Amino acid sequence: MNFFSLANSRYSVRHYAATQLDAADLDACLEAARLAPSACNSQPWHFIVIDDPAILPAAREAALGKPVAINKFARQAPVLIAVVEERPKLSAALGGALKGHGYAHIDIGLAVGQFCLAATERGLGSCILGWFNERAIKKLLSIPRTRRVPLLITLGYPAENSKPTAKLRRPRPEMSSFNRYRKG
Repeated sequence: MNFFSLANSRYSVRHYAATQLDAADLDACLEAARLAPSACNSQPWHFIVIDDPAILPAAREAALGKPVAINKFARQAPVLIAVVEERPKLSAALGGALKGHGYAHIDIGLAVGQFCLAATERGLGSCILGWFNERAIKKLLSIPRTRRVPLLITLGYPAENSKPTAKLRRPRPEMSSFNRYRKG
């Protein structure tokens, strides 16, 4: 699949088949994340694959995002991925502080984007979650208090009734310009 076909076919899957993931597919997604660029090569991420039947139900409940359970589809996902924000290298942290940018968040976004594109290429579906019970996830997965979990990813094969919605994107002239800032 060429890159633009891949980018266009990726969507947030909210209906999953009850099929176990192929280990090679999961490995390919993790490898794509590992290869993502990062500020000063910090690689400030750690991906925790949650597939153990003993803890998956509790992780799914934490993913719901109560008190407003907007991620009910997470109960169907065969696998959840917790993305842990690790400490960046000193040079990246200092550069980010001086520039007023959180490079670690940008880096994590790149790694998660590559993970999800690799999932699409392998026929998997994913959905990136930012609204979930972080405290419960950290406790369940023994993540240190000093670490944050900015994102969860649901992962699995899309169910038959999973259909992408039309991509509603702003026209290119509204999201880009040449040589100076021009909005729309």
